Amino acid sequence: MKYLCLVYVEETKLEGLAKGEYEKLVDESLDYMEVLRKNGHGIAWNALERVQTAASVRVRDGKTFTTDGPFAETKEQLGGFFLIEAGDLSDAVRIAAKFPAARIGCVEVRPVRELTHS
Repeated sequence: MKYLCLVYVEETKLEGLAKGEYEKLVDESLDYMEVLRKNGHGIAWNALERVQTAASVRVRDGKTFTTDGPFAETKEQLGGFFLIEAGDLSDAVRIAAKFPAARIGCVEVRPVRELTHS
């Protein structure tokens, strides 16, 4: 089963890291993603641009509304994702717990629902 792992971090915490600490976190993350790719768990991953570059889109009564920034107010912002293949939720949680950003933020693990035409 596929699981989407959403990585949440406080952007100010990332900005507060020394350059070497930030680079180490990125390198560890990329190394871990490569391990997941090689062992068949990693499918896709990437970081997201800063929250100020985001827009939220809603359509109500045929009208489109956009809001700058993320859709919810929270200390931690969605900073990236990785899509994995795991046997079950426990396996997916074990994999997500090893992701380096989990040490300074949160990784939300959600099963992917495959949509099909009826």
